[in-house]
Amino acid sequence: MNYNLYDIQQGDDTRKSSLQVIRKLMPLIRDDKNKLLMAWLAMIVNAALTLIAPLLIAYTIDHDIQQRNMRGVWIKSMILLAMYIIAWLSNYLQTKIMGVVGQEVVYRLRNQIFYKLQELPLAFFHQNQSGDLISRINNDTDKINQFFSQSLMRFLGLIVTMVGAGIFLISVHLSLGLAALLPALGILMFTRSTSSWIKRRNAYSLKTTGGLSAEIQESLHNFKTIIAFNRRDYFRNRFEAVNQQNYHAAIQAGVANNLLMPVYSMFANLAQLIVLAYGIYLIARGHFTVGLLISFLAYVNRFYSPLQQLAALWSGFQTALAAWDRISYILTLESNLPLMPATAAIQTTSQLIFDRVSFSYDGKKEILHQVSFQLQKGKTYAFIGPTGGGKTTIASLIARLYDPSSGTIYLDGRDIRSIPAEVRTQKVGFILQDPFLFTGTIRENMLYGNETYRHCREKELLNVLKAHGLDVLLEKFDEGLQTPVKSTGNSLSLGQKQLIAFIRAVLRHPEILILDEATANLDTLTEKQLEHILDKLPDTTTRILIAHRLNTIEHADEIFLVNAGQVKAAGSLQHALDMLMQEERRS
Repeated sequence: MNYNLYDIQQGDDTRKSSLQVIRKLMPLIRDDKNKLLMAWLAMIVNAALTLIAPLLIAYTIDHDIQQRNMRGVWIKSMILLAMYIIAWLSNYLQTKIMGVVGQEVVYRLRNQIFYKLQELPLAFFHQNQSGDLISRINNDTDKINQFFSQSLMRFLGLIVTMVGAGIFLISVHLSLGLAALLPALGILMFTRSTSSWIKRRNAYSLKTTGGLSAEIQESLHNFKTIIAFNRRDYFRNRFEAVNQQNYHAAIQAGVANNLLMPVYSMFANLAQLIVLAYGIYLIARGHFTVGLLISFLAYVNRFYSPLQQLAALWSGFQTALAAWDRISYILTLESNLPLMPATAAIQTTSQLIFDRVSFSYDGKKEILHQVSFQLQKGKTYAFIGPTGGGKTTIASLIARLYDPSSGTIYLDGRDIRSIPAEVRTQKVGFILQDPFLFTGTIRENMLYGNETYRHCREKELLNVLKAHGLDVLLEKFDEGLQTPVKSTGNSLSLGQKQLIAFIRAVLRHPEILILDEATANLDTLTEKQLEHILDKLPDTTTRILIAHRLNTIEHADEIFLVNAGQVKAAGSLQHALDMLMQEERRS
């Protein structure tokens, strides 16, 4: 299954309208209905007062000022002042409420993305850069937050003001109102013709921002290698390339986002010119008053000024839509490792069975082809073979990090795809060649995902470690269980990280323990200690060793040779070596 987000987006030829995307955004605020209602009422009050003010001004000019009624002028002025204060307060209330709504939306959205990422299989993370995923969680969700907190109610308020102003224009004088609204048709046509282009420019800018984040994350993660090979120039050149790409994309997005404002301003000025010329003509004919012309110009401003502000908001709206597209692709993905319905277990004495299993990472090149073998409970098995032969792939299939392309894997007689994840991970322990540690302490890393000992006091936990023979490994750390682990374990050596991963796996009491080159970075003495601990595991624990070092596998009950997509029983260590030599000669 293809999980590459870039390929998915490139292959999506559907053109969603802005209204369709807005409908998808609305569920994000369904829990904030009361806050939205209050913000909506505040927005209506603000718009209503803004629209009533020009009529009051016109009345004051035509009646109080022309009749030199200064008392009436002062009263109307005080009323206008009160209206403006109430409008300001309602606008402040609306802004405050929507700011809270925006933060709640981004909080929920980031949770949704993070939970979705936890549901997706390992293949997804192999096909996508972590820096781009980080950009989607941080940068793209912030664009949506800006839309809800700063733009949504303002957007609606401007539309209400604009529609209200249009109604007042037509109701005050039909022909003059229609003439004033005529330039708005040009604005509408221009906006419709440029919206998709603006959205594409913003989408590309967001994508390059994600690529820049991915490049920085990857380069910093591998900075030790860059220093070791003295290739800072390579780091600089790659960063310069992606930074240039992001720069040009941001420039193009900026040009697109700022294009609407001057065009809208031009049409607004044209409308005012039409109203002024036509209004003076009507006054000369005695069909209009000075006060009405002033209020008419105010309503023209109330109509076109929101359009100019909408031009600025529209670019942000298109950015939010582009950001939502990038996020929604993740939220719509489904794992290709679903839990299958439970079926009747097959009758077998084997703990693990590979039944004609084939596997490919990319759907083209097969790593395993029609592989079949069986493992018995409590025995030690070794898988050897050349690099790239498929040994780690077998271990990954046993841990169900992937599913076979064809064939079936049985665990305790049941199809492994029908076993719930919490049951399977309790049964199968996996120690990787390069284990991952979390920032925290050694204790927290040892007990990760272990409910049995998670609440133990330190003395009780030390007794547990001693009972398992693991206390000798803890002596490798100066501060014992409270030794800090920082920056994904980079404060520790690779060997120390493997020791912690080993303890973590053993304390879970797995029925099958997979060691994928788990002792490759350990000194001989520590490796002997691990072998002694493995010997003390319960007789029912099945051990699966994947290793190149012969001393690691010499005591295995059975050895399998993995090469060219095939798995062959090799019998003794010497026979396995002879088979390996034969395979190398053939290749």
